[in-house]
Amino acid sequence: MSRSVSAQDHQLVDSYLDHLRIERGVSPHTITAYSKNLARYLAYLEGEEVSVVGSTDLTTTGFLVELAKNGLGARSQAQYLSTVRQFHQFLVREKETDKDPTHLSKGPRLGRRLPQILTRNEVVALLDAPDGEDPIRIRDRAMLQMLYAAGLRVTELVTLELGELNLAAGYLAVTGKGRKRRVVPVHDDALEAVRRYLDLVRGRWANPATRAIFVTERGTGMTRQNFWVSIRNYAVAAGITKAISPHKLRHSFATHLLTGGADLRVVQTMLGHTDIATTQIYTHLSGDDVRRMHTRFHPRGG
Repeated sequence: MSRSVSAQDHQLVDSYLDHLRIERGVSPHTITAYSKNLARYLAYLEGEEVSVVGSTDLTTTGFLVELAKNGLGARSQAQYLSTVRQFHQFLVREKETDKDPTHLSKGPRLGRRLPQILTRNEVVALLDAPDGEDPIRIRDRAMLQMLYAAGLRVTELVTLELGELNLAAGYLAVTGKGRKRRVVPVHDDALEAVRRYLDLVRGRWANPATRAIFVTERGTGMTRQNFWVSIRNYAVAAGITKAISPHKLRHSFATHLLTGGADLRVVQTMLGHTDIATTQIYTHLSGDDVRRMHTRFHPRGG
């Protein structure tokens, strides 16, 4: 490849990155990642003595093979292919070339990642972490109990309104994604924690116009960010070393139900999944995984 052609290729990449930065408003972090991926792509082309506009589907396939030989996993290969494909599609739109050499390329098959979960003992330790009579801890205990008991998304938890909770009957009417509503039963421990919070705390804090169940000391509804910080602090107090998030409790809720024998369709309904395939990720366990999970999670498994 001649020096002039190589310089032209770099100019094309620069034009694409400028397009992302100026016209698309892509974040600096993403620009850096795209720049790194395309630099590796150009280095491969130069080694093969092929220009960007002269690249073919065989060139793209060769690039993916080269990535695999260098130890990159399927997910990283897919990210490189996505970057290269978007770059070539940009060149076609800008009439720098009339063909996209990636249109026949298929990325490597990606295995579905099993969600990370907490063990039952870790869940118990986390739920028990906000103990005592402090009003904030009473509220946070109720929130953690409700999050796990009903398998809620954190947004569903912080936007939960008084009219959506039936303490006497023991269920929630949750408004989830796409404004879809579902009814979720809640066990007695969570109901008692929420009842205690409502009796001792909310009445003192909440503004009259606030409909959210869970409020701050200022009387306004809790935010996802507030609760995220709280749950991390309680995880540290509980001695949990895993990375923690509200969604990890939702994953744990689903997995513990299924490993305990709950029906998949019932869990799908409780989670608010439109497609049962989304729920099935919690069942993608080998026989060894099932035995290992049983040992870890069942009270008599050890």
